[in-house]
Amino acid sequence: MRYRSFHFFLSRTLLAGLGLSLILPAFSAQVKTIVPPVVAGARPVRVDRIKIHGASLEGNLEGDAVDRDALVFLPPGYDKAKNKRYPVVYALHGYSIGADQWSKEIRVPQTIEGAFGLGAQEMIVVLPDSKTLHNGSMYSSSVTTGDFENYVARDVVAYVDAHYRTLAKRESRGLVGHSMGGYGASRIGMKHSDVFGSLYIMSPCCMSPRVAGGPAPANAPDMEKILADIKTPEDMAKLPFGVRAQFATAAAWSPNPKNPPYYFDLPVKDGKPQPEVLAKWAANAPLAFVDQYIWALKRYKAISMDVGDQDGLRVDAKKFHEIMETNGIANGFEIYEGTHTSAVADRFQNHVMPFFSKNLCFTAAPCK
Repeated sequence: MRYRSFHFFLSRTLLAGLGLSLILPAFSAQVKTIVPPVVAGARPVRVDRIKIHGASLEGNLEGDAVDRDALVFLPPGYDKAKNKRYPVVYALHGYSIGADQWSKEIRVPQTIEGAFGLGAQEMIVVLPDSKTLHNGSMYSSSVTTGDFENYVARDVVAYVDAHYRTLAKRESRGLVGHSMGGYGASRIGMKHSDVFGSLYIMSPCCMSPRVAGGPAPANAPDMEKILADIKTPEDMAKLPFGVRAQFATAAAWSPNPKNPPYYFDLPVKDGKPQPEVLAKWAANAPLAFVDQYIWALKRYKAISMDVGDQDGLRVDAKKFHEIMETNGIANGFEIYEGTHTSAVADRFQNHVMPFFSKNLCFTAAPCK
């Protein structure tokens, strides 16, 4: 489970680099997720559990799987309407979980069926998997983990278009993600506006660039020693959430093919900040590179973002919203009542799905 006690006190600088200093309350205890009631008369969707080969992941130094799990949810009419084609929504999971647990958190297929039952137009929903050795790819491009950015934007999309009756055009593709997946939706959304036509960002982590604020506290763990003491996969699995999250971030943002066996550099070495590594982490923060992608964001028919009022990530989410507003990019933004995770199922059924129902193109003919 990703809601586990956080036993190590970590450097504020490193945690902030990943956004974890802002979301620790969400992980300190099991959080009850609001589940919308079953919609009467909602028809069942078909669920396909498949493997998608990632050409973009081949040769990754971490040894992460290249053939990856994915869940595909096909609308009630899919098997009967043999000539009908559908838009597709790609939904990205958060850190420390994979596609299967993500499906349980947003309560699919129930919430997909509920959305259709409440009037959303029928579409295909795909949950690709991005869990790695250190529990998360950050949806980034790294020789250590593989190029998960292009795995989602190219490999997964190409596979789904080839194997299902999709409307294979950007106007008919939506991208959404929560937490690390929200980061992924913002990053991939900005860099691949040629692939996706509408964008929904849920409680995104890791948006701000961070710099060293001084030496780490005396009782902060020695990450290099922790790495050296790992002898088995079981040792890795026992590490606290925050430690593994930092390793995942380093693997994604500061890879080093000459630093085996884990092939990454940490932003603190011998108790001292490493400016070159910190700069690499900062370069991967959407609030740092968004200005380079204003024109890409303007291509989207619709962009929306939400975050809970008890989620510290709301601060950076609001900054991202304000940058779009300043640049004349129309976007929806809502701070709702809830924590980092408490409302994800309700939001998916009653906000995310209706958003794509309204904004994706549902015909082969051009849409406005």
